[in-house]
Amino acid sequence: MDIRVSVFDDNKALRDSLYYLISAKRGFTIAGIYPDCNNVLEHLNRETADVVLMDIDMPGLNGIEATALIKSHFPLINVLILTAYDDSEKVFAALQSGATGYLLKKTTPVKILEAISEINQGGAPMNAGIARKVLEFFSEKKNISKNEYDLSTREKDVLSCLVIGDSYKMIAARCFISMGTVQSHISNIYKKLQVNSKSEAVAKAIREHLVNDPI
Repeated sequence: MDIRVSVFDDNKALRDSLYYLISAKRGFTIAGIYPDCNNVLEHLNRETADVVLMDIDMPGLNGIEATALIKSHFPLINVLILTAYDDSEKVFAALQSGATGYLLKKTTPVKILEAISEINQGGAPMNAGIARKVLEFFSEKKNISKNEYDLSTREKDVLSCLVIGDSYKMIAARCFISMGTVQSHISNIYKKLQVNSKSEAVAKAIREHLVNDPI
């Protein structure tokens, strides 16, 4: 089944480019393409999507606000931020709002398509520079909150991997465990953190400094 993609961006040239890029690639379908997010819920109710490509700076409702709105009403839709902004404040605001990935607009078309596939398969794609900001965030935070959620050492390792955008397969390889064990750990993490999705777990880990430097 094709991956259904909706695009929200106020730049017409970029919208057109993304339309031709996505619609021309086998396995992808454009669900909708819009210049703003002011009617985002109506759009997604009318044309369901698997992945949303979301700009940040748009007239009216901005992309971070729209992401939070989407995740509150359509928790299964993955939001991939595609923006020119790479400052830490916007990166973490987007992740905390529920975005599952974060790319810069200078990303190549091939990498954008790869990121859409990755996020649809459970990954959390980020440009290298964005992932580095996430790593630096944790390395700068020395006062890690106490382990109030009773996360095991291995669960904290897995949560660290989720924060930096690793897919389940990558976590298994990095931690030398099976995919089934990864899924078991993630299920336990969700229960302990009282969340229902990867984006919620990542947002909570960032907000409450639940992990040290990712492994």
